[in-house]
Amino acid sequence: MNKEEALLKLKVLRDRGQPLIDKNSSEQNFKKWRRDTEVAVERIFGNGTRHMKDFQDVRYSLSVISTSTPDSDFVEAFQSGIRSAITVIDSFIDEITEYWSDEIEDKNSSVSADPLTEVKLIIKKFHQVARQLRSRYLDRATIEIEDEYDVQDLFHSLLKLYFDDIRAEEYTPSYAGAASRVDFLLKQEQVIIEVKKTRKGLGAKELGEQLIIDSQRYQVHPDCNQLICFVYDPEGRIANPRGIEKDLTKIMNDIPIFVFIVPE
Repeated sequence: MNKEEALLKLKVLRDRGQPLIDKNSSEQNFKKWRRDTEVAVERIFGNGTRHMKDFQDVRYSLSVISTSTPDSDFVEAFQSGIRSAITVIDSFIDEITEYWSDEIEDKNSSVSADPLTEVKLIIKKFHQVARQLRSRYLDRATIEIEDEYDVQDLFHSLLKLYFDDIRAEEYTPSYAGAASRVDFLLKQEQVIIEVKKTRKGLGAKELGEQLIIDSQRYQVHPDCNQLICFVYDPEGRIANPRGIEKDLTKIMNDIPIFVFIVPE
């Protein structure tokens, strides 16, 4: 798991823990949150690590009780445990932020780079590539990025730098009575990529609505373990791209969704 995905998972779990402070420890939401967090910590840091021990050592109940122990003490112990667990998660987030590398791994190493890292690199460099293509020797013919299909064609070519099995316009199983087509499926990596280009009538509001609907449809695809949404906005139609990215980058039904808007 790469740095960005690990941070997203932990931040979502931290935010899920906050409302539990006012709830009872026997509730199913607490049990699910605790187990989901343990699974995430194991996936991120590994089994038998100090991180897992630190989280599992948090106590949500009193160590010593008697028949005269008031109910308020039980509630206070539970709330204190939730706060301690959230503090531990915050420590994990700080550790990853400060010490984990953002760099792409060496392609010659035995461990390949995470697909999100490679797709993100293509997205971040896409505008520079599109602009360079316009400057050909003796003004020879080239691809002009005028609509969404042009963006998809160039993006498809760039994906081939890193991936071998790229399925274009793959159909998803029926959702709400209708099937949908994803722009690209990285079959081996189990990543779906949706590509959009802003235009008149497709601004921030419309884009957000489309991405929410698309993410719900694409999650039913059996090979969707991660959804990446690439939005190309060369005219700068989106006034607050970083805010849109932050709002739409989340985990839905256990599927991480990442939204990237370029150029920055």
